[in-house]
Amino acid sequence: MHFILRKLRAAIRWTLVAFFCSTILAVVALRFIPVYFTPLMFIRCYQQVSEGRELRLSHHWVPLERVSPHLPVAVMASEDANFLKHHGFDYKAIESAARRNREHPEKRKLGASTISQQTAKNVFLWPGRSWVRKGFEVYFTAMIELFWPKQRIMEVYLNSIEMGEGIYGAEAVAEAHFHTDAEHLSVSQCALIAATLPNPRKFSSKNPSAYILKRQSRIEHEMKFVPAFPKEGEDVRKK
Repeated sequence: MHFILRKLRAAIRWTLVAFFCSTILAVVALRFIPVYFTPLMFIRCYQQVSEGRELRLSHHWVPLERVSPHLPVAVMASEDANFLKHHGFDYKAIESAARRNREHPEKRKLGASTISQQTAKNVFLWPGRSWVRKGFEVYFTAMIELFWPKQRIMEVYLNSIEMGEGIYGAEAVAEAHFHTDAEHLSVSQCALIAATLPNPRKFSSKNPSAYILKRQSRIEHEMKFVPAFPKEGEDVRKK
């Protein structure tokens, strides 16, 4: 019995060592390597094939300097106003969302995921709401905040996030919905894209509903109060 327990403890220990080493290496490597595919892309492709639908996957990686400077501002105004200030988790937003969900259980649950958390989920994990997946999300969020600058987190976020059916990233949505490239997206187009991000498969920046146009207007107004996104090498804390 002691032999079996000793073997089990050794197996667990080496599994943990392998997990931490491999995940740290992956995070460090993706600090420099473009993220061409994500788990969600493969999952969506599988869903399309299994449901007999046309296979659609449009994704073109572009560096942050070739993305409109209005787009980082728009997604911060919409998704994470404190992105440049926090270290991965916006505790005030989490507390506010928890209080609202507790006081109004009949309404749709509010989340408080930061851009860092969404990036960790998009690149390393799968969709879902289980505590196990949430735990991995916390871990990978801490890792990318430790090893990546804010500019890299935003670059990966804007290149990997789902922005429509089979559409991933700023370049792909710019081409598909606005017949331009990511670098030349206007303020209003960036606000419109950001307005759909809570559910880009339900809401379209190509054919926006009245609700999305209202969100676009609000985001465009709030963008005036969000600082310009810092360039590579600039101190984000001064923003």
